[in-house]
Amino acid sequence: MEAPREGRRGEAPWKKMSGEELEKQYSPSRWTVRRGPEETLRTYSEIGIEATRRARTSRRSLLDVPYGAGEGETLDVYFPEAAAAADAWPLFVFLHGGYWQSGSKDQSAYMAGPLTARGVAVVVVGYTLAPKGTLDQMVDQAARSIAFVQKRFPCNEGIYLCGHSAGAHLAAMMLLVNWPTERGVTPNLKAFFLMSGVYDLGPIVHTSVNAPLRMTPEDARRNSAQWHLEAASAKPGGPACPVLVIVGQHDSPEFRRQAREFFQAPQTTHRCVLSTCSGPGPGGEPLSPLPAACSPPPSSRQTLCRGGRRASFEDIPDVDHFEIVWKLTERDSVLTQMILKTIFQEC
Repeated sequence: MEAPREGRRGEAPWKKMSGEELEKQYSPSRWTVRRGPEETLRTYSEIGIEATRRARTSRRSLLDVPYGAGEGETLDVYFPEAAAAADAWPLFVFLHGGYWQSGSKDQSAYMAGPLTARGVAVVVVGYTLAPKGTLDQMVDQAARSIAFVQKRFPCNEGIYLCGHSAGAHLAAMMLLVNWPTERGVTPNLKAFFLMSGVYDLGPIVHTSVNAPLRMTPEDARRNSAQWHLEAASAKPGGPACPVLVIVGQHDSPEFRRQAREFFQAPQTTHRCVLSTCSGPGPGGEPLSPLPAACSPPPSSRQTLCRGGRRASFEDIPDVDHFEIVWKLTERDSVLTQMILKTIFQEC
């Protein structure tokens, strides 16, 4: 693995790192604080498997629903206990993590219990993992799955798109889609929850993560939401659609930098919300739209705030890269409550 070259002044910090340090920064299990790497990964998998098993035995569901003809192109739907006329539920659509090469919808229904108990249907999406799947293919599958969900449940009360880690990358790429032109449908997108994601894939090219992905620098840039926000011809859900960029206190410095730079807004010139959550609900003030005269940050990178989106940066205390998602099994966790408050517009 080739180490990144020495960066020039003003370049991203990762370009100044040794290959060894870059590898560590993009190895989330090496930054956990309560368990070792192997125990963390085992626990993460076990909690996901058990949450999915409980959801499948206790909730009405549709499993392995095809949204395409390709390998892995299926999704699971978990319904609330109470029936809704014309299937008019809010839909929480989840894209799992696993560095685009591991994980499964079959072990990722972490949030199905708490959300369906509050009247939210949960959709967990599968996609073709590397090395069989490419990044371009996965991004396309994410878009097709959302279009399918909208067509299958046309009376939904909003699609709330969430992704974790690699899934957050795929969810962020949905901000770039011109839905009517490219997909023939306009999904009823109401909010994005981007949890511990990677929005600039440039560093990944120089790590072992890239071995099954086989990304070139051109592939990485094409599939980096960070570099294309301003070129997006439409804002899914409109400018009032909130985008919550979420990161854990114990995520690695690089994951935290990626989240903050994707959101980035100097506090002196923006009304985007930066918050550190310390209670049962979202921290900081309620989300507010940007003023029309919002000044761009002094950076060539494209950010949510610079693009005029309604964005917040949510720093979840005392959780690592894996705990941030497995705590969605808990009804009273900070993030579960943040999601519910966003869906039901509770202040």
